[in-house]
Order: sequence, then structure tokens, then C-alpha cells
Amino acid sequence: MTSRTVKIGGVEVGGDNPLVFIAGPCVIESEELVVATAGKIKEIAERLGAGFIFKSSFDKANRTSVENFRGPGIDKGLDILAGIRDRFDVPIISDIHTTDEAQLAGQVLDCLQIPAFLCRQTDLLVAAGRTGKPVNVKKGQFLAPEDMENAAKKVEAGSGSSGGVLFTERGTTFGYRYLVVDFQGMTRMAALGRPVVFDATHSVQTPGGACGRSGGDREMVPALARAAAACGIDAVFIETHPDPDNALCDGPNSVALDSLEPLMRSLVAIDRARRATS
Repeated sequence: MTSRTVKIGGVEVGGDNPLVFIAGPCVIESEELVVATAGKIKEIAERLGAGFIFKSSFDKANRTSVENFRGPGIDKGLDILAGIRDRFDVPIISDIHTTDEAQLAGQVLDCLQIPAFLCRQTDLLVAAGRTGKPVNVKKGQFLAPEDMENAAKKVEAGSGSSGGVLFTERGTTFGYRYLVVDFQGMTRMAALGRPVVFDATHSVQTPGGACGRSGGDREMVPALARAAAACGIDAVFIETHPDPDNALCDGPNSVALDSLEPLMRSLVAIDRARRATS
């Protein structure tokens, strides 16, 4: 089923549009790091003729430990993200966690993102919708795919459908710490008529599984991402870092920046082949 199209900045996601990449470091560690990473991804996307939306969090409020690095905060973080958009002419997306953040971030970001743990928070979803910006809602690890319709209706209660809603699959909890990707779920969410994003890197996390930090296995990212592209997703979400082993957040599940282009190239090829035969 073809989803409606959601426009994020100058990039169209869904409908009959080709695969889009939402990519960047997990968190803003420094302005220098996000500038270097955004520039590299933009170069790759241009070579592939693919749409690109830059992502990085100004605040990771749901870290495993109170001692974990969270980011520069909303004021400095939004300034840095706005600079990325101006410098590279790419749309920007980041997480929000409170209704106050929705109002502030909605003045800067091209798309607001709702973390998976907060996908049922009614006031937050309505506030995000009121900004008039597109809203990407990550499906909770505890939620059935079909239940994402309720999340969309909350956003649309605030926006009147003006901004548009996207759904992101990021794995379902299987016992403790382990996540499993249900590829049926992406098809079921697509049937709800909104663009579907696959979060290829958070899906390989083991939340809290690294002595007070989230663990993960980045080696599994390509297999899951390629399977999702074959299923017909509209966008793929990839966290990438120049030095994942020393990243301040989500390093174990982040793709090394110098390994990103072959992965993106393969996903574009799969998406084009799927469209040619569908």
C-alpha cells in the first residue's frame, strides 16, 4: 500500500518517492563532529541521488545511567542543528521529550521526533502536532504495529494533519534487553497510510546491556537494513559516527562513517530494484 507523502524541508518521504536516509550521530558531541559527519553524509547522498535528512539529539533524556552524556541541551543544540541546515542545505530532525521542548524545537527543526518510550504520551504528541511540523513517532518496543494509529491521531489532534506523521520501527522487546525486528510489522504500519521508517541501528541495541550503558552489535545493521528496504520502507534511520568505539552515546550500534557509503549504496539499489518489479 502506498503511503501519503510527508515533506520534511525539501525532502519528500513516502508516496512513490525513492528511499530517504535519516542519518547522523546519536547525540551532538561537538559542533565540529556534527559538521564533519553531516558533510560526509551529504556527499554520499548526492553521489547516490538520495534524499538526506540530518539527525542528532540535543538531549538524550532516556540514557541508561544518570552519569551518561546527554548532549549540549536544547538552546545550544538547536543553534548547532540550524547551522547544519544552513551550511549543507539539508533538513534537520531531533528528539523532543516535553511539551515545552516541542514549542521551542518546532521553531527550528524541520521534523520533530518522539522517542519510542514516549510514543503514548498524549500531551507530548498533541504539542508536537501543534507546531505544524512533521512528526516522526518511533514505535515503542512494547507496542503492536497497528496501535500506532492511536499515536498518529494524537499528533493530528494538535495539527489537524497539517504537518504529517511518520512511523519508525525500531525493534520489539524480546525478554530482557534483546530486540527483535518483526518485518510483518512494517507492512502493517504501512497499511495505516503513513510513511514507514526503519531504524536500523537502534534495532540492534541491547538496552542497558553494557554495564550501565546500552550495548549493541553494529555488524547486524546491514542485514536488517537491506531486508527492510526489500520490504518497501520509505526511509531508513542510521546512526553513524567517525569513531563509534569512542562515541559518547550508542557507539556499539552506530555504523562507522567510513563504512556508510557501501551500505547506503546497497540500500538504494535494493529500493530501485523493488520499485522496478512492483
